[in-house]
Amino acid sequence: MSALPRTPLPVTVVGIGADGWDGLAAPARKALHDAQVLIGGPRQLDLLPPACGGERVPWPSPLRPAVPGLMAAHDGRRIAVLASGDPMFYGIGRTLAETLGTDRLHVLPHPSSLAYACARLGWPLEDTTTVSLVGRPLDALTAALHHGRRVLVLSADATTPADVARLLRARGYGPTRVRVLEQLGSEHENTLDGTAAHWPHTPGAPLNLIALDCVRDPAALRLGAVPGLPDAAYEHDGQLTKRHVRAATLAALAPAPGELLWDVGGGSGSIGVEWMRTHPSCRAIAVERSPERAGRISRNAAALGVPALRVVTAAAPAGLGELPVPDAVFIGGGLTAPGLLDTCWDALPGGGRLVANTVTLESEALLADHYRRHGGDLVKLSVAHAVPVGGFTGWRQAMAVTQWSVTKPVRP
Repeated sequence: MSALPRTPLPVTVVGIGADGWDGLAAPARKALHDAQVLIGGPRQLDLLPPACGGERVPWPSPLRPAVPGLMAAHDGRRIAVLASGDPMFYGIGRTLAETLGTDRLHVLPHPSSLAYACARLGWPLEDTTTVSLVGRPLDALTAALHHGRRVLVLSADATTPADVARLLRARGYGPTRVRVLEQLGSEHENTLDGTAAHWPHTPGAPLNLIALDCVRDPAALRLGAVPGLPDAAYEHDGQLTKRHVRAATLAALAPAPGELLWDVGGGSGSIGVEWMRTHPSCRAIAVERSPERAGRISRNAAALGVPALRVVTAAAPAGLGELPVPDAVFIGGGLTAPGLLDTCWDALPGGGRLVANTVTLESEALLADHYRRHGGDLVKLSVAHAVPVGGFTGWRQAMAVTQWSVTKPVRP
């Protein structure tokens, strides 16, 4: 008779704060006492008393690729993993859930640093924006900056507050009040206070969180929360989908959280940038054959708070073959390249959206042909701006844009 397959033991994930062992509830203490293997950062492991006699294993670096091997090496033993605060909030809990599956995890959370910060500041957590800069680019903070909003920033280390103050000054938020809350939950709590314009403090404790009361300098360019940012927000060489057409294009693309866009013929990257600004989980890949323009797309993405926008320097359709499957495709240039429209259409799954814009008769004919074949909406967008005409005012018509938008049918 063959032996029954062994059921893997659960992995207990224990959140721990700066107050260490004293701040843990009884179930968390018992889990750590009973564990045969204790895994965590050196700082967290040092918070445990000698009575926790399990083998202490510090996380290797880089951490994420090491998780499967580390779990396998201790399979069959009672494992407890230490995490800072709430393990499921920007913590190791997500990686473990994705690696082991949620059924193997038993998570015992501790109050997060955000909970402590809001308690100290009197801020309602549900009305406060959170940005993590742990392992993430500093420029990611930019998208969260709006006049009058409160933002909590998870710091990477002791140098992050000065970096944040410098970014705020560069983005026109110098008057913002900046408070650094150090070692929250411990007996060594401390707060540093100042403004981004005149940040006076040297680096302090590496364990800190930054609270921002955002104030925009009146002279700074105002960036709204919806598509259609001012054209002046972009560095460009004329290859820019203009503001009003851009807003209409994003409406047709209809981004939803977690979705991926191909921005083909990226130009200045404005469509991909504003797609990603609609939700932090939205992703975009800009495909641009010009190295100069590709560099400009990256700079625009960083300046407007979406540095994770991926730029592929290649001609389309040849450069599209190895890209992940998109949820939507925008074609802003190169429509007459042989096979481009068909390649983009074929790449889309059922329910995916395609939007293409053009100002030329030749490309318009292509869009009309695909409209006859696949349906959708074919529209002409016209925008005129009021300009001086002598001592009066008249209308100056911009080039009309033909736009085809379509959703690919879901096949049974």
